[in-house]
This record gives sequence, C-alpha cells and structure tokens, in this order.
Amino acid sequence: MKISFKYISYFLLLILGLNMTLISCTQDLEVTPKDDDEFLSETFFSDPASYKQVLAKLYSGLYVGGNDGDGNADISGIGGDFSSYLRLLFIMQEVTTDEAIIGWADGALPTMNTQKWSSNNEFLYGIYSRAFYEISIANEFLRQTTEEKLTARGVDASLKTEIATFRAEARFLRAFSYTQLMDLFGNVPITTENDAVGFYYPEQKTRAEVFAYIESELIAIDADLAASKSNEYGRIDKTAAKFLLAQIYLNSEVYTGNKKYTESATLSNEIITASGYTFAEVPYEFLFAADNNRNGAQTETIFPVVGDGNAIRAIGGGMSFILHAAIGGSMDAAAQGMDGGWAGNRTRREFVSSFGEPNGEFEFYRTKSKNLATRTGILVNENGLAFDSNDLAEDQSGYDSSKTYSFSLTDGTITTNGVVVAAPTGNAVNKPDLLGMQITWADSRISTYTPGQTLDIANVATFTNGYALTKYSNVNSDGSLAQRNDMPDTDFPMFRLSDVYLMYAEATLRGATSGNAATALTYVNKIRNRANASPIVAGNLTLDFILDERGRELYWECHRRTDLIRFGKFSGGDKIWQWKGGVQNGTATSSFRNLMPIPATAIQANPTLKQNTGY
Repeated sequence: MKISFKYISYFLLLILGLNMTLISCTQDLEVTPKDDDEFLSETFFSDPASYKQVLAKLYSGLYVGGNDGDGNADISGIGGDFSSYLRLLFIMQEVTTDEAIIGWADGALPTMNTQKWSSNNEFLYGIYSRAFYEISIANEFLRQTTEEKLTARGVDASLKTEIATFRAEARFLRAFSYTQLMDLFGNVPITTENDAVGFYYPEQKTRAEVFAYIESELIAIDADLAASKSNEYGRIDKTAAKFLLAQIYLNSEVYTGNKKYTESATLSNEIITASGYTFAEVPYEFLFAADNNRNGAQTETIFPVVGDGNAIRAIGGGMSFILHAAIGGSMDAAAQGMDGGWAGNRTRREFVSSFGEPNGEFEFYRTKSKNLATRTGILVNENGLAFDSNDLAEDQSGYDSSKTYSFSLTDGTITTNGVVVAAPTGNAVNKPDLLGMQITWADSRISTYTPGQTLDIANVATFTNGYALTKYSNVNSDGSLAQRNDMPDTDFPMFRLSDVYLMYAEATLRGATSGNAATALTYVNKIRNRANASPIVAGNLTLDFILDERGRELYWECHRRTDLIRFGKFSGGDKIWQWKGGVQNGTATSSFRNLMPIPATAIQANPTLKQNTGY
C-alpha cells in the first residue's frame, strides 16, 4: 500500500482550534465541533502520533473533500466530492482551456467551458474555500508545534526533530495553496500562524506581495525539509520545494511584472542534475497507470497526490472524478479499470490537432453503430460521407489487414505506404469526423477513444461530441486489475521531472542566462523520444513549440490555464478553440478573464476585499 493517510475524526476541525480568520475569508465553512467539551487541542496532542495525523490531514486534503473521504465535507455549501482540491484544480486548469470540456449542467459549471464565469460561481467558491481551509489547518498545526508547546508537553528530542520536518512540509503545503490562490485570484489575504486567533478581517495583499511571501517561505523551509528522495513516498522533500519555486519564477512576469527566467532555469538545472529524480524510461502510459507508484514511473514523480482505492475513500473526488468523468459513449469502463462512466470530460478539436495527422492502425465499421463487433469496410462520417467499400472491405484485395493505414484529418483520405487507398465519396468536407473508427497517432502520448465520437463539438452536453481521452487508467501496467474498480489506485503526478525539462527549455528560450540552448534541445527530444515522436532540430525549438509540447506532454495534469496565460493565449483572440467565449467555433474573450473573480461569498464575509477588474 502507498503512504497511509489516516483520516482524522471530524472533531479535528475544532481541536486544531481553527481560527475565525477562516470564517472571515470564506464565510460559512464548517468549523463547528461535534463535542467541544470532550475534545480539546491539548488532549489531542498528548498523543505523540497526533502530529503525523494532522500532517496526513493536510496531504489528504489535496485529494478528498472530507474526513470520511468525500463524506463529512470540510466546506459547507458544496459537497465533499465537488470540493475535492484535485477535482477543482482540474476544472480550473483544464476545463477552462482547449484541453478539456465538460458536459454536465451542474449549477454554474457550464460557464467554465466558455470563459463566462461570474463571482457567484460555486466552483470558484469551492477552490477559494478549499485553499484557505488547507492554509488554516497548516497555520494551527504550526501554532501547536512551537518549541515552547512541545517542551511543555514533554515531547522528546527525537520526536521534536521529526516534527521540525513536519512543520516544513506544512509550510510547503500552505505555500502550495497560496500559489493556487495567487495564480487564480491574484490579490488575496495572507494569514499565518503569527496572526492572532479570533475574528478579524485579514488584509488583502497584492499579487506581488503574495508572490514574495511564497518565495520567502519556499527558501526558508529548505533547511528543514527531508533530503531529496529520502522522505516517504507521497511526502514533500527539498526537490518539491525547488520545483514550486522554479514554477513561480517561470510565471513571475505574470504575477509581479518582473522576469525571473534565469532563477527558474537555475533551479530546474539543479533538479535535473543533482536531485536524484530521473527520467522514467518506461512507456508514457505507465506514468498514469494504477501502479504508477512502483512500475518505474515513480523515478520522475517529484510530488504525487496519492490515490489508493482501499485506503482513500474518494467516491467523487480526486482521481475517481478524473477517471469516471472521462468515460462515456460506447467506451468500456472495465478497459479503464472502472465500474462505469459519468460521461463528462472530453477534449476539444484544437488540442487533438496539436498532435498533427493520425498515423496508426484503424478499425473500420459499417455505420455509426456503436457495435464494435461490426467490421466491414464502409466508413461513414458525421455528414454521411462514405468511403468506397471496394477499397477497404476485408474480403477485397484493396484492403490488407497486415498493413498500417493512416487517416488524414485534413482531407479525409486513407493512405498506406504513402499511397491513397481510399477517399470520401460525395461532397468532401474539410477534416471529416469518422464515426466507428479507433484512431491512433504516432505520438504515443495522445491516448484517445474515438469510435462513436466526433472530433467537433456541436453540443457540449453530448459526450460523444469530442474525442474521449484515456490518459489515466485504473489498470496496472502489466494488465492486472487494481484493488477495486470504484475508487482508483492511480496517483496524480502534480510535479514530475518532464515538466522540469520543459521549464528549463522555456526559461532558456526566454533569455535565462543560466540556460543552454543545446541542453534544452536534448531535454525536449528525450521527452519526444519516449513518445515515439520525431525529434526536432534547434530551429524548431521556439516558444510556440514549447507551449504545444507542454500540452502534449502534460495535458490533464492541471497546468494548461497557467501555461496559456503565460504565453498570452488564454484570453483574447491569439488562440481560439471551440466554445471559447460561448460560441461553437470560438471567439476572443476579454483579458480580465486571466484572473478569476473573488467569490461573492468571500466578499460578503470580508467586505474589505476588493473585487478583480471586470467582475
């Protein structure tokens, strides 16, 4: 089993003494105890094991939305499943971009597809509240683990040393949450363990001030964090802090107006050359399989958010959401190791197009039927255009089942060995979407399910509009079953070494004096080689290429919104994707969308907060 996160009883929310700053930031978060006379903080911390239990609560809070998995929700007004940190990050970072679209109509969720959100969006309330909830737990843990309190409780020297590492990890996780708040909302309040417990309105800080605070914290905790790769799997070490620091330096121009690309490249180089984390020489799909904590993928995973089907009860949050929501249409849920699908998330045409033309083996079907057992030669696309069955029928000489056929999204032709063997009959249209065909690409990173799915999304609510992505799996890399099929074992790779390669390359292209262009090219081609993608030459290593390559390598890993903003392509009209701006073909959006609005509930609770421009 992976790291065991013991779930602390619901009363922990009080016995930690969560202060009223949490309420003033997020209004009515659930901080009421079950029995405040029976469970007091000093009583709880009299048990030496309690310190690690609170740390476990902080880590598990990245995955689940309550103390009983998704039950007993930490945040009132939004369920434990909907308020899962990882689930909300996915919605913020992926659904708002070209990489994902969700078909559900829950509340204001559809506006996340279209960049039409407002300050009344409950999912924005959820991520804002979740981040401040984690911060409040970290703050109180730090209050309860001062040298004075530990000495008064008679904590021995050995445990004190261990607690010093716990404290550094808590400060990292607090900095991680402040990073999400800074990235999403810009100007937010800062509260620390040094703030008095009690009701008051915490002061809103500028984005640059929040950046400076995060930076100072990540630098300060280095001395107390575990050495690289020496901590328990799933826990933070020195390299994770360097990663987060390199990440905010890469985005410093967005956050503060000041460039820190040299600093980003320097830290990236330290991670690559001296951390002990190594590029995983395994098939790309191993990085996202149920056993990605032990199948070789773990060598490059710097910060995993741990999943465990038996130990972590996440029915609707975490990886359970990411896997279940990506299954629908004619997909076989069991092939993904799951017990069913929720028909929610797919990808958009523009992301698919970044991989170029498909080049792989195809299954051919007679009609739009979802019956995958039907295998004859006629191909029918969404417009009813058919390919010549005489060319492709298995019992005709025109089709050779031993050959690899390639389908062109550009003109709808099928070729083998460079020779066109089939083309649409009737009035051809550009980039026809062929139904009943499993399409593959030479680049192994794009893992799709396409039978019965159209490339274009005419109706957002229809799961079969848009190609399904099967990047994550709850099946072990050797094909064996995971522990269970309702809650996955798959870990989410929050930070991994491939991202560091790409950060180094981008920072170098942006002028980092500590970067080397030849080295950057080597790192990019190492990534592409694992994916069976053609290597590139120096002249092709451009910023536009890096943005596309980050999408190809890191899609659905909660980076895309931040990346697009850094490249100036999230809002505005420089990059358009279907349903951006609320129309099928996409349209430009206003630049104020680069920041999310401060949730209206937060402003009601703390009237000193100033709303972001445009909302």
